[in-house]
Amino acid sequence: MEVIRNGEGDNYNYAQDHCFIKLSSHHTNGELSFVEDTLKPGFHLGRHHHKIMTEVFYILEGDVELIFDDQTIIAKAGDTITVPPNVWHEAKCEKGGKMLSIFKNGQFDLYLEKLSKMTDSDFEDAALMKSINAEFDIYEG
Repeated sequence: MEVIRNGEGDNYNYAQDHCFIKLSSHHTNGELSFVEDTLKPGFHLGRHHHKIMTEVFYILEGDVELIFDDQTIIAKAGDTITVPPNVWHEAKCEKGGKMLSIFKNGQFDLYLEKLSKMTDSDFEDAALMKSINAEFDIYEG
C-alpha cells in the first residue's frame, strides 16, 4: 500500500504545467500511471496520438479545450474524456485549470521524469525529441 498526500508525489514543474505523479508505472508493471496536472494559463499540448496508450482526463478546475480531427470539446469541472489509441488530439487551457490524467498501457510518468533531466539544447534537437516521444508512445503530427 502507498499513500500520496495532497501536494505530494514526484513533482515536475514545467513552463506550461505542474505535475504530481500520484501513481507511478513502476508500481503497475508499466500498465498504468496517474498524474495530477495543474495547467498554467496559455497551456497548449500540440496535436499527437498514441499507438498503444489510452488517456483518461478528469477535469477538476477550469475549461480545457480538447481538439480532435472531427470535433472540439470544451471540458469543464467534473467532465471525463477518454482518448483511445490512434485518436489524434491536442489540448488547450487559456485561463489555466487542473485535471487528473490516467495513462493506461503507458509510462507517461517516466516520460515526465526524462524531460525533467533534459537541457534546453536537448529540447531544440528535433531528432532527439522525436526519438524520446516515440520511446513513450507519443507521435506528433
